[in-house]
Amino acid sequence: MAKYPIFLELAGRLAVVIGGGAVAVRKAQMLLAAGARLVVVAEHVDDMLPDLCTRSDVKLIRSKYSRNYLAGAVLVIAATNNRQVNKQVYKDCQELEILCNVVDDPELCDFFVPAVVKRGDLQIAIGTEGYCPAYAGYLRKKLEQTFTDKHGEFLAELEMLRKSIIQVVPDQADRKAILGQLVDDKSFEYFIENGPAKWHTYAHKFMTGENRGQKT
Repeated sequence: MAKYPIFLELAGRLAVVIGGGAVAVRKAQMLLAAGARLVVVAEHVDDMLPDLCTRSDVKLIRSKYSRNYLAGAVLVIAATNNRQVNKQVYKDCQELEILCNVVDDPELCDFFVPAVVKRGDLQIAIGTEGYCPAYAGYLRKKLEQTFTDKHGEFLAELEMLRKSIIQVVPDQADRKAILGQLVDDKSFEYFIENGPAKWHTYAHKFMTGENRGQKT
């Protein structure tokens, strides 16, 4: 069955990582970048983990796994090298109705972590239903060559302009048409060639109707 792709808001929400190896460290870093309140449970920890926990205010519990550590979690990632422990984590999450991802075991996953191209607030996620992460990584590298930091900067300017359009243009259909013209390739090329200030002047003509109905 096809998966439902979402970008999940984790800021301030509890996430739990079970495991203390290098993979667990990478998962912890990703969750922290998303703003999650993080608990890491592990008997043995990678050298990087204590330092990460100290710098990031992560709660590190040096202990065997217990389902008690899952209480209140929005999602859980099991990243131990013990499949029986990982299976138990997944089983407990199913009973507690907590989303769970068992690393490298697609059959024990409620969600998959995509390969991501990130340029500022622009994120492009690539998923393979968990069956071939290597291919997702390959595609990410190709997309990283296509989408640059300039695309992230363009998005930031578009968001500022979108707020102005909502205030200035009362008709929803007109707003949609204006934004449709301002997000296209020609508009982006103008932004690259002339910079934000001149691009805003260019965009303002569409807001005021000077170029309304014309193709960019």
